[in-house]
Amino acid sequence: MNLREKYNIPHDSVITIAGTVGVGKSTMTNALADALNFRTSLEKVDTNPYLDKFYNDFGRWSFHLQIYFLAERFKEQKRIFEYGGGFIQDRSIYEDTGIFAKMHYEKGTMTGVDYETYRSLFDAMVMTPYFPHPDLLIYLEGSFEDIVDRIKLRGRPMEQQTPLSYWEEMHHRYENWINSFNSCPILRINIADYDLVYDNTSIETVLEKVGHFIQQSRKWEVRQLTK
Repeated sequence: MNLREKYNIPHDSVITIAGTVGVGKSTMTNALADALNFRTSLEKVDTNPYLDKFYNDFGRWSFHLQIYFLAERFKEQKRIFEYGGGFIQDRSIYEDTGIFAKMHYEKGTMTGVDYETYRSLFDAMVMTPYFPHPDLLIYLEGSFEDIVDRIKLRGRPMEQQTPLSYWEEMHHRYENWINSFNSCPILRINIADYDLVYDNTSIETVLEKVGHFIQQSRKWEVRQLTK
């Protein structure tokens, strides 16, 4: 029996990993995909034409960056479900509007007109009955100190030059966002509770929780349909 069958995780599941920068989304994505024999949907950082410009000038490029992310994530979400599921997705489309665009608007690095344009487009594309939501969103959380240590460890130049206050702001906003998120079931996991780098068996603890959450949510959906 393979791990997917052992933990009763459907072969067509779509699982999204969310969390602030440096929390280990890509590591979790790859570990789950390997364990379940699923495909991955990874955030394409290196090919993003706006990211370096954005880190050098938030006000000039925040709107461009958010529109780019929205278009790319929407296309990827459609591709995943057209394929038939069986994917682990690195970062959700919901974080863009709930955290990043909102933060830049409130901090004055995105104009009110740009923010309303972005929100209107997001709502028309995503907040409809036709948009395919994931079966489960795994939210990775941890202390601010642990997350900053991880950012320093991976050493991306554009992140190293970003003020510490920005990462602290992001940490708080993520916590506020997840506490009100309701677009799909959520499984919260603290990064201090597992070690996917040095302990391969720790992924099974995650898989057990994933299987339970997905089965419970699908039972709830069936009950709603039969009412």
